[in-house]
Amino acid sequence: MKNIPDIGHKYYLQFSTEDYRTGENAGSCLATVLYPRKKTPPVVSIKCSHTKDQKEIQEEDNRLYQRIRQQTKPITGSNIPDSYGNIEPALEPAWALAVAGSSSIMWEKSTEDLGYFLAQVKSVKQWMRKDDFIEFDYTILLHEMPTQEMISCHMRLTWLPGHPLREKHFCASQNHRLDEGSGLGSGSAAGLSEERGASS
Repeated sequence: MKNIPDIGHKYYLQFSTEDYRTGENAGSCLATVLYPRKKTPPVVSIKCSHTKDQKEIQEEDNRLYQRIRQQTKPITGSNIPDSYGNIEPALEPAWALAVAGSSSIMWEKSTEDLGYFLAQVKSVKQWMRKDDFIEFDYTILLHEMPTQEMISCHMRLTWLPGHPLREKHFCASQNHRLDEGSGLGSGSAAGLSEERGASS
């Protein structure tokens, strides 16, 4: 950690990532994270080497996308995972996208003293679109550390393989005002590693 007077604290990190589904090693990363003194999101610079090549990641994305597109009815669900930690196979694609989308919210909300983890998808509903994109509305719970608070967020995700995952959200904070934000997460939905969620 480096203290930069009147600016903030800068951290130099080296860490490995894992596939959120299988727990397998997904690569290693070097990062710098600057937590400004003023209440703004951290400034992150990150470089990762992945164990999977880009073609493998694209193939996984396409499999996930086709699995969602082949549904005859919109995907809907609640309490993912359930109280025993189980996820119905039909809801796994919705969970995968929730992991990807919520990671940008967690980055945005994280501070030097607070971190977040996706605890549960309280509800999810797929919107049927006329174009090739897929779109979901979520209500998610983020587990705030170390306070142990549960933060409820509404999140809308739009995605097509080969395009960044588009995410818009608002979260209820402890004082019941709404925190608004949005993100354009780059990268893979199926091959997303936990690198964004590793911030705190």
